[in-house]
Amino acid sequence: MSEPLVVLRGVTKSFGEQQVLRGIDLTIDRGEVVVLLGPSGSGKSTLCRTINGLESIDGGTITIDGEPLPTDGAGLARLRADVGMVFQSFNLFTHRTILDNVTLGPIRVRRLPQAAAERTARELLERVGVGDQASKFPPQLSGGQQQRVAIARALAMDPKIILFDEPTSALDPEAITDVLDVMIELARDGRTMLVVTHEMGFARQAAHEVVFLADGQIIEQAPPEEFFTRPRTERVADFLAKILPA
Repeated sequence: MSEPLVVLRGVTKSFGEQQVLRGIDLTIDRGEVVVLLGPSGSGKSTLCRTINGLESIDGGTITIDGEPLPTDGAGLARLRADVGMVFQSFNLFTHRTILDNVTLGPIRVRRLPQAAAERTARELLERVGVGDQASKFPPQLSGGQQQRVAIARALAMDPKIILFDEPTSALDPEAITDVLDVMIELARDGRTMLVVTHEMGFARQAAHEVVFLADGQIIEQAPPEEFFTRPRTERVADFLAKILPA
């Protein structure tokens, strides 16, 4: 029996005159991997950012684990502990070591003792393949290594869901493979994930549902096998024809 974790109903968002999200209805079940596809400017990143309160919504509702999205500062801090986020540009603290980057949240927000936080951080850094980089600073690492640290940092908070906002778009091809391998392993472990990406191989391999967004609306939603082989709309068929090899 599927159990809804994140539920969006009628979500709208505008920036000035431009309506970016137009009545989004989306449910992400616990343990489900949902991949968000669509052309640039379709509202994918904005949708991702509304779920952890980085963008406020104009209308509709968002609930996480049955609770409405908070609007006060303390509530948002608690929310962001439960909703991990991995950004396109890593967003690591450049003046802190890799180990510090991963332990900061658990110590300050989760109130974890430093020794326990460091033990978990080292395990996670090992797991994502950068265990030997703990004492270095982010600028000393490659982009792919920094992104894997960012994933370890998100995992260290033991969040209910992790949001990935185009996590590989700033990386070279070899680094993309390394990061996607980590994400595929997380998916196999049953992590709840919402992933904004252009990586069709990941969508095919790891997603339970593929959601196609265009002009701020969900055009199509289906399991990957159905989405990639039997698109129901001309809009999705055109999109796939342009990006998939013939």
